[in-house]
Amino acid sequence: MSDLAKLFVSSMLVDNVVLIQFLALCSFIGMTTDVGKATGMAVATSFVMVLATVVTYPLYMFLLKPLGLTFLQMLVFILVIAGLVQLVEFYLKKSAPALYSSMGVYLALITTNCAILAVTLNVISKNYNFVQSVVYAVGTAAGFFLALVLMSGVRLRIKSAPVPAFVKGTPILFVAAGLMSLAFGGFAGLIK
Repeated sequence: MSDLAKLFVSSMLVDNVVLIQFLALCSFIGMTTDVGKATGMAVATSFVMVLATVVTYPLYMFLLKPLGLTFLQMLVFILVIAGLVQLVEFYLKKSAPALYSSMGVYLALITTNCAILAVTLNVISKNYNFVQSVVYAVGTAAGFFLALVLMSGVRLRIKSAPVPAFVKGTPILFVAAGLMSLAFGGFAGLIK
């Protein structure tokens, strides 16, 4: 398996941003009530995640680092992510108003989604080149998408399952998320 394929599979399954790193849990729990919402949120977040990496990596390498302004990295990355989310919001408002209205406050949560910021910071801290950074971002986005869609499927099954009263609602969601996390932990031996 090539190094880029290993990086993709590793970032998607072995080091899943939601189920292993426990980032972006607000959208993981909040937007998985049905498959449509989960898919919409995952696509929007994935798009911003990849685009933010494509924009922030050159900003860091060709502007912040040469000028000795690396201490501004977090601030610059947050501003870039916020700007990109605004672009996605304008696009969704025009092209998919139903999805835009169904997302409600969660669309604004993409701006502060820690998974997006984590990806942009990880590619710098792991010393990836630009191609590796994009592959890592795409793999992480695919893992985020997978986690949201799987959880929405689990929630559909939970609705019709005989769940004991003391774990109905949020507690059963966290039990399911924990079991999914354990299952994804089994992928740790996949990449060597």
